[in-house]
Amino acid sequence: MFTSIVGNVFGFKALRALRLEDLRIPTAYSKTFQGPPHGIQVERDKLNKYGRPLLGCTIKPKLGLSAKNYGRACYECLRGGLDFTKDDENVNSQPFMRWRDRFVFCAEAIYKAQAETGEIKGHYLNATAGTCEEMIKRAAFARELGVPIVMHDYLTGGFTANTSLSYYCRDNGLLLHIHRAMHAVIDRQKNHGMHFRVLAKALRMSGGDHIHSGTVVGKLEGEREITLGFVDLLRDDFIEKDRSRGIFFTQDWVSMPGVIPVASGGIHVWHMPALTEIFGDDSVLQFGGGTLGHPWGNAPGAAANRVALEACVQARNEGRDLAREGNEIIKAACKWSPELAAACEVWKEIKFEFEAMDTL
Repeated sequence: MFTSIVGNVFGFKALRALRLEDLRIPTAYSKTFQGPPHGIQVERDKLNKYGRPLLGCTIKPKLGLSAKNYGRACYECLRGGLDFTKDDENVNSQPFMRWRDRFVFCAEAIYKAQAETGEIKGHYLNATAGTCEEMIKRAAFARELGVPIVMHDYLTGGFTANTSLSYYCRDNGLLLHIHRAMHAVIDRQKNHGMHFRVLAKALRMSGGDHIHSGTVVGKLEGEREITLGFVDLLRDDFIEKDRSRGIFFTQDWVSMPGVIPVASGGIHVWHMPALTEIFGDDSVLQFGGGTLGHPWGNAPGAAANRVALEACVQARNEGRDLAREGNEIIKAACKWSPELAAACEVWKEIKFEFEAMDTL
């Protein structure tokens, strides 16, 4: 598809610049793809978690920890109340932490946290590798360990490799988290390249259960309406044309499973009301520094995020306006959660006041 649509034409001398904003995938073509390995509802059933966004954390520092210390950080975050922890996209198989060692210690962290909390936990184990064969070998080892989810950098790894991993994950009961590393090289410039909504549609066909989507309120690029436009293209079955949200064509996915958007990058507890209101229940809210930067440690940081999320979900279910009353909801929750109170004090001055480049 991309060979035909965005192949040689982007390199013609006669063109100064060219950008693909959107495309419509015909139903006859989309039906030739498996799509996500499992989809939103199957993931909910596997995790036995309903009625709220899922919580995650990217382990920091992203490079330099030994496998044992890395596993310990995962355990502390999961025990504190998070649903997932995550390998950063750069974490692969370096001399200080080989992939097999990391997989073993993270699996130990998952099982220990599950035993203590009674909840199903997971860690996105990065299976991205130099060859498809090595990638599948790593995914197979993750399956042998009994972990629920693996991860792939789908743009640096390539669409064909991603589709192969997606097929393996469906056949073997693994969820697949997708990182979009390198996307901004393709989609950031407004006059050349292609918009992320095109990459998102391609990913839904290639296969992935989660994909990073920006946060609207954090450090990464993303204007609200445009972000929600491609979030709908990831999650929903039928999406009407809506130019105000950057949706140029009506898209019918003919019952292809949906992909959960992951909000990650520069977010903390004060953002929780906005994130809950913007992304809704079928999302993953992923706090890296917003968890690990807690002055009392990793587990209290995770507990602070979980309390903030539960408070926002309860307030929303009671009919309160998160956009207008968000700060009051968080402050009220601080009275019975010292971990949240400490987190609020740390993050109260942290803002990312930059204009979004991705505008209509």
